[in-house]
Amino acid sequence: MSAVDLPFDAEEMLTGLRPWIECESPTWDAAAVSRMMDLAARDLSAIGATVETVPGTKGFGTSIRATFPHADQGKPGILVSGHMDTVHPVGTLEKLPFRVQDGKAWGPGIMDMKGGNYVFLEAMRQIARAGLTTPLPVTFLFTPDEEVGTPATRGLIEDAARVQRAVLLPEPALPDGGAVIGRYAIARFDLLTHGRPSHAGWALKDGRSAIAAMARRILEIEAMTTEDCTFSVGVIHAGQWVNCVASECRAEVLSMAKTQADLDRGVAAMLALQGERDGVEFTVTRGVTRPVWEPQPGTMALYDLARDLSAQIGFELSSDRSGGGSDGNFTGAMRVPTLDSIGVRGRGLHTLDEHIEIDSLPERARLAAGLLTRIT
Repeated sequence: MSAVDLPFDAEEMLTGLRPWIECESPTWDAAAVSRMMDLAARDLSAIGATVETVPGTKGFGTSIRATFPHADQGKPGILVSGHMDTVHPVGTLEKLPFRVQDGKAWGPGIMDMKGGNYVFLEAMRQIARAGLTTPLPVTFLFTPDEEVGTPATRGLIEDAARVQRAVLLPEPALPDGGAVIGRYAIARFDLLTHGRPSHAGWALKDGRSAIAAMARRILEIEAMTTEDCTFSVGVIHAGQWVNCVASECRAEVLSMAKTQADLDRGVAAMLALQGERDGVEFTVTRGVTRPVWEPQPGTMALYDLARDLSAQIGFELSSDRSGGGSDGNFTGAMRVPTLDSIGVRGRGLHTLDEHIEIDSLPERARLAAGLLTRIT
């Protein structure tokens, strides 16, 4: 039996996936993410994997590394790299419960990217049940901090990928169902305005509002957006009392750049904004960065294989570069053959409408099984 013909059942997969979705795991809740890792470790162990728990660092949850029995264990093989953290805070299930309707399934993190991670686990389960083997040893690495730029586990991912023949990322598919063969750079910046406090009712003129200064800076920063380099402020923290002129305001910026040159210009433009205006000091600190990942011959060979397999399964797999960052930025930039966004199809990721198309579960499981049994 060919791996693409394995008997994947959508309802059974939904039953197995549901506990993962109902185990909420927002990035900043290390204990919650670690509970999710324990759940995934249990399921991986149940299908024969040896699972190692990697302690969390920098305040993030644990990671898990799972290896499957193979005659060539320890030699270069296939790395399945995924993250188990989500952007949804604990309690989101009250607004976005797991539910199934009209061929779709909803839930926090079901598209990004627990659904794709589960698809690859199910592929390994069915490969073993059928008595098939993978030509290369397979390792799963699930990490806890991708949604905030992978500040704690980038080294873990790069070390794991460095010795592999291929890296597969079950991130959600592109809107047309396609795979990602390259990604733009992503840079993060921390902003700080430091003003002068005063009583907002008695002595308003004596103060210098860090909030007002930050608001003006935000407009200036977002106006720097072009087709090749974008800037977006997504987080602001400031103030404790409405009757006080705020002396400090913090914000976070996400920048996307299509090329390294675009990224370098964007970083320079951000850093050049620093300085004092009207008694308010403005500081820009560069945060984590995802490097540009340009398509390479090894990646294109993986895509060609995936496209052939998808044709056998009955769908067309397109490919493109993407502006959304992932841990594929790291492995692709290392020139390790990397194929990204081969997870489930769906819509609404990072929103209260996050859902998947149920028929993409067996579809992508067949693709995963085909890749795992054909990559040499």
